[in-house]
Amino acid sequence: MITIHMWDKIPGLCEQEPVLEYFPAENKKTNATCIIFPGGGYAARARHEGRGYAQFLNRIGMDAFVCQYRCAPHKFPLPLLDARRAVRYVRSHAEEYGINPEKVAVMGSSAGGHLAAMISTYRDPIDFEDIDDIDKRSPIPNATILCYPVCHKPDELNIAHVGSFYNLLGQDANFEKYSPDLLVSGSTPPAFIWHNSDDDAVDVRNSYLYASALRVNNINHEIHVFPKGGHGLGLAYNDPHVAQWSGLLKNWFTYMSWLE
Repeated sequence: MITIHMWDKIPGLCEQEPVLEYFPAENKKTNATCIIFPGGGYAARARHEGRGYAQFLNRIGMDAFVCQYRCAPHKFPLPLLDARRAVRYVRSHAEEYGINPEKVAVMGSSAGGHLAAMISTYRDPIDFEDIDDIDKRSPIPNATILCYPVCHKPDELNIAHVGSFYNLLGQDANFEKYSPDLLVSGSTPPAFIWHNSDDDAVDVRNSYLYASALRVNNINHEIHVFPKGGHGLGLAYNDPHVAQWSGLLKNWFTYMSWLE
């Protein structure tokens, strides 16, 4: 693993330094790559949803990056700024890493899934951008991988993971502006989504709503819902049925012509 410092001078508050962790595949089989955003409710970042995923991607022959984005006490736009910078940085250095800049996926779990969905759907400018040539690159990924993601705002449906929204935005924000399922458009990247139907932390309807929005906008997507498993399983090594998702993701990469 190689730690990459994405900025010479970190924009915004600097108590945490956002970094990229680069995991090169020993037996590289593709010039596609994936940038991973671990979950943790925007209060922390779960190791098994970062390094663990990167090591899986390495095993199937794909380089991977883990974005250690800023989280609480930092609020929006800093996590999204870090995520956008990660995509821009990888594209800017694509030749150096042997990566196709048009085959950059993002992958996130839980609140990291919210961040991956936000970078795929949120189009408004944010503070601290356009500071150098790297920022001239597009931050929109070419594909989105969502693992039990936070996608829908706090409202009367009562399916939101409220803590994630509060940690990111505070309690008085206009949550609708940051609800990825409501931001999907015809330019949203294709997606692979998985969730457990009995998830009692992030309701599975978050994934259904995002997938439904993709369908309305004619965006290719694949969704898998497993009957049991709860929340936060990552690669689910202790649950063989749920653990199928990683093989299904590998198949999806092949279908997308990103992996042989």
